[in-house]
Amino acid sequence: MFTAHARRSIEAAAVGAAILVALTGCALFGGTAHPTATHTRAATPTPTATGDASRSGITSSPAPAPVIPPTLTPVPAGTVVAEGDVASPKGSIHYHFRVVSNGDNTYSAQYTGFTSTVPVPVSVTFLDTPPQVGDGITYHGVGDVQLGGPTTSPAAASSSTLGSVGQPSYLLALVTYSSAPSFDGVPQELGPDKVLAVNTVRWSVPVRTSNVHPVDNGPNPGASGAVTATTASGAPKTYQVSAGDAPAGIAQRFGIQVADLYWLNPDLPTSTTQQVVFEGTALNLDPDSL
Repeated sequence: MFTAHARRSIEAAAVGAAILVALTGCALFGGTAHPTATHTRAATPTPTATGDASRSGITSSPAPAPVIPPTLTPVPAGTVVAEGDVASPKGSIHYHFRVVSNGDNTYSAQYTGFTSTVPVPVSVTFLDTPPQVGDGITYHGVGDVQLGGPTTSPAAASSSTLGSVGQPSYLLALVTYSSAPSFDGVPQELGPDKVLAVNTVRWSVPVRTSNVHPVDNGPNPGASGAVTATTASGAPKTYQVSAGDAPAGIAQRFGIQVADLYWLNPDLPTSTTQQVVFEGTALNLDPDSL
């Protein structure tokens, strides 16, 4: 038997247990306890070192390809690129000529053994368009020099510089003409600038080496024109610009830099700060033609 005091103690303990269960929820009976809200501090991102593209996720553009300057190696100094004997149609004038490389894309013409029975001074020059004997010339060409007047023995050697002609083979004719100062007392056919002899020049200029080697890779949207001439080795030599062509497209078609295209065509017109191409223009693609 419990005493009255013991019963009161047991009842008090039961009431306390009931209160504790009410305060802690119903977990003891299979219910789901209410979660306690938690507050977390967001992590501070670690700074990425400048330029560390792999860690920052930012990719950099590739560096542009360097522009390689085009080069053209001159014909070695002392190389004889043309030579021959000259005799006027009437046999009044004779001399020997030869053209020699100076090693810097210029050439010198040398004249020896000059004799003449013509009663006026005689000069010689190189022209790109051959005239006819008896014509009068108005343009004194390239390398113009006076050889001398009437002789009784071969005159001293003389020479002239052809200048920066680069590739001299465009000069097709060696022209001997009268350099009389006036027509006074001179037969009409020996008057000033009358042509006395015309000789075709046979050139044998070695091919100059270059680091620019155009190859036709076929038309593209920026270069749909036609190759109109090729070199002896079959490389493209000239290209005719078509409608819609652009320097970048032309350079891409022939596997060269845009700077190379401008170098090959120094006479292209310039707009603002760069050269431009127009439909119908014939572009040079052969370094040795410069």
